Amino acid sequence: MPRTQEALYEHAIAAYGTAIHRVARAYEADPDTREDLHQDIHLALWRSFAGFDARCSLRTWVYRVAHNVATTHVIRHRRTRARFVGLDELALPASRSDVEGDAHRTLMVERLHLLIQHLRPLDRQLLLLYLDDCDAKAMSEITGLSAGHVATKIGRIKQFLARTHQTGAPHVR
Repeated sequence: MPRTQEALYEHAIAAYGTAIHRVARAYEADPDTREDLHQDIHLALWRSFAGFDARCSLRTWVYRVAHNVATTHVIRHRRTRARFVGLDELALPASRSDVEGDAHRTLMVERLHLLIQHLRPLDRQLLLLYLDDCDAKAMSEITGLSAGHVATKIGRIKQFLARTHQTGAPHVR
């Protein structure tokens, strides 16, 4: 593994650049502000490698930095945004199209992004990590939660998604 700050950064971006982009997209809906967040994540990541001591995997480090910057971004902008809602409170717009195939998949991805953008920061972080195939142990290292708590929250998110898929858009209470 590379040892210099610049080499670590380049290696991390090559390996996890797409994941960083997904984190920024999930945490920020506005394209201009999303680009600012994306740049903030890159800057924080580059700076963080000055103190990287390999006590955790590179993947864990990158996700931890990206999610911490994104969560800070959300908290900083909370006053100007709509309140966060829990999984059970979220209402997604009903599909206006019965188009099949690629159009249906595109709609489902758009609905998933909408869902993610309305979650509380911790639920959002866990769902993104889950979608990036992180296991409960890795999510625990990234979030600071116990592996059991992570598994419970992921289970609840999966139940919610299954309910949403079966019944259509969930209803706001």
